[in-house]
Amino acid sequence: MELDPGTVAIIQLAWSRLLRLEDAALAGDPAERIVRVDEASGRLTFVTLFGKEALVGPEWAVEAARRLPGGQLRQQSTLVELSRKHGGRGLGEAQLYFSDTLPDLEALRDTAVSSDQEFVDGLERMCPPDDVSEAGLGSLDHRFILVDDRRSEDPAPLAGAGYEPWAGILAHLRVLTAPQHRGQGLAGRIAAVAVEEAMAAGFVPQWRARVDNTASQRAARRAGFAFGGTQTSVALG
Repeated sequence: MELDPGTVAIIQLAWSRLLRLEDAALAGDPAERIVRVDEASGRLTFVTLFGKEALVGPEWAVEAARRLPGGQLRQQSTLVELSRKHGGRGLGEAQLYFSDTLPDLEALRDTAVSSDQEFVDGLERMCPPDDVSEAGLGSLDHRFILVDDRRSEDPAPLAGAGYEPWAGILAHLRVLTAPQHRGQGLAGRIAAVAVEEAMAAGFVPQWRARVDNTASQRAARRAGFAFGGTQTSVALG
């Protein structure tokens, strides 16, 4: 699946603002790496987006990374090694996916979807703490829970998705599925609801999947998302 060039330009603008670059920085020559020195930053971040590379961090980190190829810098192990003397701690290496196509909600026509807090809480109780923390559904203003209501007296949450606005442009998706219901395509089904709502609000949906989470990557592609780049960060100090 390919994104419309206009969508790509919007995504480039959003990430330029997220990284505090010039608005057109990520729309330039892909051969030129964009670098911003930020001595006050508590992070070292490397982003690739549609062939363009950007590195943001303190000057010592920028200098240490200057001669390293992008293939190395997008590996968390590389950034951790570069920042070891400065207390570098990996925050994750992830793939970025985006969508500009409205999803087909026909499969959800007879499915119950709720935003009630009781279903958010119930879903989070069913999941490992690390998964709950990463998804953070409970902290989102826009969240949707797929509910099994075949037993009307005891409906149960199956999976959830939500989004938070980034830079006033992107809708950063969060998805969480109860362990006993994974592998059934439920993440993609409820993500379609969040995508439709985000696009109706004027946002470009973004899906971020850790490089070691192949299930999330597959779910993103099944949900109609196209690969756009990577994000790798380490915390400093």
